Amino acid sequence: MKDVVQFLSQVRVELTRVVWPKFDDWIGSTIVVLILVALFSIYLFFIDSMFSQLAQWVFAYQGS
Repeated sequence: MKDVVQFLSQVRVELTRVVWPKFDDWIGSTIVVLILVALFSIYLFFIDSMFSQLAQWVFAYQGS
């Protein structure tokens, strides 16, 4: 139990040393992350669609 209390007190000391981002920086970073997630999602959707069409074409060609 003593180790847990010591660990939590050290965590508290370390958290006081953290330089937290300003609200504007946090909002800016969040917007960048959301835009990148949207762009990668769109990119992966189109790649997946192309491979799906390719697979359908290959299976249709093999079946006939």
